[in-house]
Amino acid sequence: MSFKKVVLGSLAILAAAVVGCWFSLDKETRALLATVPTNRDVLFWTVPQRDAAFRALDRLPILAKANVVPASGSPSPLPPGPPLQLQSDVDAYMAGQRSAALLVVHDGKLRLERYGLGFDGQGRWTSFSVAKSFTSTLVGAAVKDGFIKSLDDKVSLYIPDLKGSAYDDVSVRQLLTMTSGVKWNEDYADPQSDVARFNNHQPEEGVEALVSYMRKLPREAPAGSRWLYSTGETNLVGTLVQQATHKPLATYLSEKIWVPAGMEQQATWILSKTGKEIGGCCVQATPRDYARMGLFILNGAQVNGQSIVPDGWWAEATTKRTEIGIPGRGYGYQWWTYDDGSYTARGIFGQGIFIDPQRKLVIVSNANWAGGARDPQATQARENFYREVQQAIDDETAKPS
Repeated sequence: MSFKKVVLGSLAILAAAVVGCWFSLDKETRALLATVPTNRDVLFWTVPQRDAAFRALDRLPILAKANVVPASGSPSPLPPGPPLQLQSDVDAYMAGQRSAALLVVHDGKLRLERYGLGFDGQGRWTSFSVAKSFTSTLVGAAVKDGFIKSLDDKVSLYIPDLKGSAYDDVSVRQLLTMTSGVKWNEDYADPQSDVARFNNHQPEEGVEALVSYMRKLPREAPAGSRWLYSTGETNLVGTLVQQATHKPLATYLSEKIWVPAGMEQQATWILSKTGKEIGGCCVQATPRDYARMGLFILNGAQVNGQSIVPDGWWAEATTKRTEIGIPGRGYGYQWWTYDDGSYTARGIFGQGIFIDPQRKLVIVSNANWAGGARDPQATQARENFYREVQQAIDDETAKPS
């Protein structure tokens, strides 16, 4: 056999192996590799890059690793209910949102479940700031478990590396409500904003990456005097929980929520450069498990009849603790609140878990908004959708049996 035939034969075998390897990968990983972002600047990726990456953020080689949140061995059921009757065109709404997943759970039953962007719900979609509400719930668990003595304790009691910084005068409660008074820029369109820069910050030797950035920020207003949305502050909340419990957030989340709530699949939590979960962002989970999270919270976060958080926690956490400048709205302990008693976890580009206790309603949204991280038009359309679902539930209730 000639040398040329040997080479050609070897190349054919190699090509077949590559093709076989490609088709052995799951759909999300293939999409990621086909349109992989080449930098860490999530806020400035193109729409196609985000479409690929949001379903595989924990597998991006340019990002830090992620810790696994083990699932439950006994998934809680999500039984189907009668299809929800809405006046608007759900397909058109999802197209406008660029929805990857849209689920409506009412009275424990799945009334609507739709997918888009080539996502089928079996994979994990990133949460972005929806993780903030997860982290605040872990604060409640840490208080109940005795790891955090009081929400009025100073933050530096639990994060000693903050001593001498602007956060030395800030309480755990003020951190939860984003009323620290410390300067922060959350402008997603500005590459020089704090929210854009802190992921690329080179931490000081021996200091956790997020703390290293945050402890250099100056005070702008007296602690407790004004509200300012700050992902950095939730990152500190996450660090506080880790240092108080001496456990990774992923481990504590699995112990207190993911396993007890009967999550069907494992989740992941992206790590900082120093190997700690980022409290303000980036849990990856399936849409149905986001729905189970909403149901767990709706039902008082109870395990065997006992809540994982202290008595009265939800009355404080999910109602207005501070004004945000929007009539009828407010901010609790990392939950966005409505004066009608409903509340929501929200993440950039269209992630959300909306909870309405009065109607026993949970709405899960995963998306990739074309108009950017905050997209005012898509935001308003989603608010309108929440109202329409509430009205549909009310109309059903008003009908005679």
